[in-house]
Amino acid sequence: MIKGQGALRLALWQGPSAAGDIEAAFADLAAALAASAAMGAQMLVAPEVFLPGYNHPDIAAFAQPRGGDWHHRLAALVRASGCGLTLGYAERDGERLFNSAVTFDATGAELAHYRKLQLFGPREAVIYTPGDAYTIFDLGGIRSALMICYDIEFAAHLRSLALDGVRLVLCPTANMEPHGHVARLVVPAHAVNHGQTLVYANFCGAEGDLTYCGASVIVGADGAILAQAGPGPALLVADVIAPDPRVLQTQVADYVPVTRPAG
Repeated sequence: MIKGQGALRLALWQGPSAAGDIEAAFADLAAALAASAAMGAQMLVAPEVFLPGYNHPDIAAFAQPRGGDWHHRLAALVRASGCGLTLGYAERDGERLFNSAVTFDATGAELAHYRKLQLFGPREAVIYTPGDAYTIFDLGGIRSALMICYDIEFAAHLRSLALDGVRLVLCPTANMEPHGHVARLVVPAHAVNHGQTLVYANFCGAEGDLTYCGASVIVGADGAILAQAGPGPALLVADVIAPDPRVLQTQVADYVPVTRPAG
């Protein structure tokens, strides 16, 4: 844990997918929220499509509308714990399904809602409709945004958010083998290059034919690893503090576009 006066304290929960067992998923969240609150965290971040489980074989049968029963139950858990919550879920909007994320503040009010832009692989492309907008909000006085899994691998998205003043990105993910390099290399590199704290919350264990990488990580805007999980279940807690400005990179401001054709 990195301590700092007036810091925003964040928690990250890494665990196995509930794989369609909704009651088990809510029980896991209740325990994680209670532990996070006991450690003074203001926000807990959990994985992608936590409800009903990223690799569930019948996502369409479980998907719920924004503001549906899942949202009411999540808001009640948050209010009871006093800790905010961000997680992914399968959202139904009419005939369309979205790979979505929602953020509740500590009172249980919805603070932000986001639909994944970059769908990963043919399975997601068949199930979901891609989102078409960023979601930016204030969290503890820090300009923040949501991304989901594959989104955070695209430098152009992080650059756009950085240009809009975003300094914190909460990212539920379901990163599976053999893509362990994302948490190890890509997320820290993007954090330091764009001057953003990135919170990357993954599953661990197996679900169907997928084995998740674990290795969830919280990376500071200076590239410092504030907390990182191994391959098994973990609850991470770290304080987001302003890094020494002398070590912050300035690529976002310094970028010079090439306007002349090659040759």
